[in-house]
Amino acid sequence: MLQNIRDNSQGWIAKTIIGIIVALMALTGFDAIMTSTSKAQTAAEVNGEEISQSALAQAADAQRRQLMQQLGKDFDSSLLDEKLLREAALKGLIDRQLLLQGAQSAKFAFSEAALDQLILQTPEFQVEGKFSAARYDQVLQQMGYTRLQFRQMLQQEMLIGQLRAAFAGSGFVTDAEVQAFAKLEKQTRDFAALTIKADPAKVKIAEADIKAYFDEHAAEYKSAEQVVLEYLELKKDAFFSQVEVKDDDLKALYEKEIAALAEQRQAAHILIEVSDKLSDEQAKAKIEEIAKRVGAGEDFAALAKELSNDPSSAENGGDLGYAGPGVYDPAFEKSLYELKLNQVSAPVRSEFGWHLIKLLGVQAPDVPSFASLKDKLARDFKSQEVEKLFVEASKQLESLAYESSDLAQPAQELDLKVQLSPAFGREGGDGLAANRQVLQAAFSKEVLEDGANSGLIELDPETVVVVRVKEHKMPEPLKLEQVSETIRGHLLSQRAAEQAKLDGEALIADLRSGKTPTKAAKADTWKVQEAATRNQEGVEPAVLQTVFRMAKPQAADKPAFAGVELGNGDFVVVRLNGVSEQESALSEEEKAMYRRFLASRSGQQDFNAFRRQLQAKAEIERF
Repeated sequence: MLQNIRDNSQGWIAKTIIGIIVALMALTGFDAIMTSTSKAQTAAEVNGEEISQSALAQAADAQRRQLMQQLGKDFDSSLLDEKLLREAALKGLIDRQLLLQGAQSAKFAFSEAALDQLILQTPEFQVEGKFSAARYDQVLQQMGYTRLQFRQMLQQEMLIGQLRAAFAGSGFVTDAEVQAFAKLEKQTRDFAALTIKADPAKVKIAEADIKAYFDEHAAEYKSAEQVVLEYLELKKDAFFSQVEVKDDDLKALYEKEIAALAEQRQAAHILIEVSDKLSDEQAKAKIEEIAKRVGAGEDFAALAKELSNDPSSAENGGDLGYAGPGVYDPAFEKSLYELKLNQVSAPVRSEFGWHLIKLLGVQAPDVPSFASLKDKLARDFKSQEVEKLFVEASKQLESLAYESSDLAQPAQELDLKVQLSPAFGREGGDGLAANRQVLQAAFSKEVLEDGANSGLIELDPETVVVVRVKEHKMPEPLKLEQVSETIRGHLLSQRAAEQAKLDGEALIADLRSGKTPTKAAKADTWKVQEAATRNQEGVEPAVLQTVFRMAKPQAADKPAFAGVELGNGDFVVVRLNGVSEQESALSEEEKAMYRRFLASRSGQQDFNAFRRQLQAKAEIERF
């Protein structure tokens, strides 16, 4: 719908197009004076290819959203360092651009037809197992892409994937490497673990500690950056009441609809194909001979069954069934519609060969009455008129918003109400703030810093909005009393973890020296695991990783000890009792599995080396 609006827009949009042309000329060096302006829209250049500021903003926004999802909705987004986010996003874009250049240099390609098939077969774009254009557009809208942008992005991803797969497929390993890896992979370990809990209840935090921490980290405690938007919302259903349906309009639609109805004709034919074995002249002579036999009174159906080169219809005496206009070859159809009932045509040439055609029957079109179609015609007429009004009003809203310094004038001219959104941050919120395009517009330089109205934003096929920042709430330092409990909780967790670690390390020292373990180290407090594998279920991954990094015990009665801190602050003392290695021969299936894994890992290492080489040779300029 938006494309339709833009295609038909006039006035200021024409000026915008001229502006884009000027910018493009500047990029190609046509006008040196404009170069510095164009660079303002460029975040970086990679071997002469630009990465735009808008692409960087989109990438940074995607990183922010991903972090917010990982950290949970209660995470304070103001703690995210915007500078670091943009730097990480730019690094990723530069890396991606280098890989694309590498793929193009290596002559990798992904065709438009293959891209179409990939999109059609993507489950996210399907409804009940079939591709849905509506679902496709819905998903793209949520992602913040147009169809063209998504296709471009997907094609680039496939090119990079081809490059990565080429390296992965070229990796190889020796039999000795496979055997050595399998030996390590099948190794099992007997160990026991004792968990020392980080207990905040055993820790006391003084008010002075809280103040001291706040004074040292005050810069970290700020309110979240937020905006409040004014917006105008235009909905398609608001125009239904403006459309009046008259019988004259419906009758015109009715006449148009029944005019498309056509009679159906039942044809039979005899086909003599033109082929390598039968020339055009020979086929024509043969069909003329058959025509003479039909003219002499022989049965058409019997001749079709005996002589026609169309096996699908020959079995039925050449009967093709009923069909309307546009089904057959033009020459065939022209001849068919000139015949009278039971008449046989003269020989007719089509792209398949020579035909004799017989008209077996005629069905007049079933023309519905005006009364039976009136309700449908009224709905169709109203929908068409509403769409026109909606498109025109949307064009007008976009133009007025561009030309106005606020939303009051567009609201007055279009009889709309200026609405206010709740305050929300860069991570978004509910309702209007959940729309990706709204977020991008709200925090764009033009809207946020320059105070301009946004362009037209399509929320869904029946709703468009323009937005404007009403209030910009910058991050502000929070007072001690506002964050006191947060700091208290942090210090309690931190010091409880520190105490657990101290207790654990003291216990390990006692165990290694042979001293009598403390009360916490009694046998019944150890959790024993025998013959644990590298993928053992029910064991903390950090503990399991520590177990398999530990050196083999010197003797069966001299276990090894180590400690590991968990994410929740607990400290785990690990006692490694023994290591078992299997010497059994590998099956061919196991060898193949290990070989594939190691080869893939080797290929990934080669890919990473290639990427570093691209970075080392590249000319990269950041703006």
